[in-house]
Amino acid sequence: MTLTPTASTRGRTPAPVPPPGRGVRALRAVAIVSCLPYITLKILWIAGSRIGIPDGSALLDDRIATAVANGLSVVLDGAVVVLALLLTQPWGRRVPAWLIALPMWGATGLLAPIMTGYPLQLAVTALTGSGTRPPAADGPFLHEWVFGVVYTGFIVQGLALGTLFARYAHRRWGHLWQGPVGGAAETAGNRGPGDASGGRAGTARATAVAGSLLAVLPGAAHLLWASGSTTGLSADRLADRTRDFYVLEGVSAGFAVLAVAATLMLAFRRGGRLPLKAATAGAWVGSGVLGCWGGWLLLASLMPDDGTRPHTSAMVLTYAVSMVAGFLLLSSVVSVLRRRAA
Repeated sequence: MTLTPTASTRGRTPAPVPPPGRGVRALRAVAIVSCLPYITLKILWIAGSRIGIPDGSALLDDRIATAVANGLSVVLDGAVVVLALLLTQPWGRRVPAWLIALPMWGATGLLAPIMTGYPLQLAVTALTGSGTRPPAADGPFLHEWVFGVVYTGFIVQGLALGTLFARYAHRRWGHLWQGPVGGAAETAGNRGPGDASGGRAGTARATAVAGSLLAVLPGAAHLLWASGSTTGLSADRLADRTRDFYVLEGVSAGFAVLAVAATLMLAFRRGGRLPLKAATAGAWVGSGVLGCWGGWLLLASLMPDDGTRPHTSAMVLTYAVSMVAGFLLLSSVVSVLRRRAA
């Protein structure tokens, strides 16, 4: 996402970026501190501690695989600390766009399902008056308090980091999503012979259509599983289906619909007076969930297991297609923004 200097800005020294104010520093501190519970637990588990892990948990079956997964989790959550600094320091404005945007897209895709799914799960539990995690035959996976501590931390860091990124993106790229979706069209008459915007529009539409077609598979699969279908699910997953499972599958299906609808609006400039920033945000979040959440589930499904096949081929295919669809939809969004920047 590079910007071409215009005649009015070429050769002009950029205005200095002021240091962050008190509110921004407070948000940065919140984002960093909210990472500590999760990172601390993971480090303790890597070191051999069993805090929060009950007897019989699957986490105790393969210590090496668990340590590798925990180490990767520490790296990912540690990236939130780096992002919080990049988004709030004056030198963060000089970082290449992709080095900020791509990790933030990944963080959005991983945090958004938790930020929406976990409160919904708590609401369902409160309305039904019963728990959502029935005792497993081989013992619980984690103590219940771990989920509360970790997911609350994720929600807080998502809100803090998201607010910081929205501020950063508005200051650096806000001019790219001004006005309504339907008013963003260019006509052949106002493009010069060397204008590449027509080619970028074609690229954006092609990748949007391809990503949308692929997104039908994971979207339909999550919708079927949310509605109670057993198609493609493993025996382990069938046995573990709870209200939490149905809520999260419904959330995943909703994000797939959001990703497709918002990206197609951007690529084909259909949306009337809908603010362009709203469509961009929807495409950003939706494609992130498809690409990054799908990629995370795919990685988990490919981890070594004890031969019980906790993931079927249909589940692995769903996660893989979701990941590819998400990246294609992101590519379409980037093409749209590059066209507007040009």
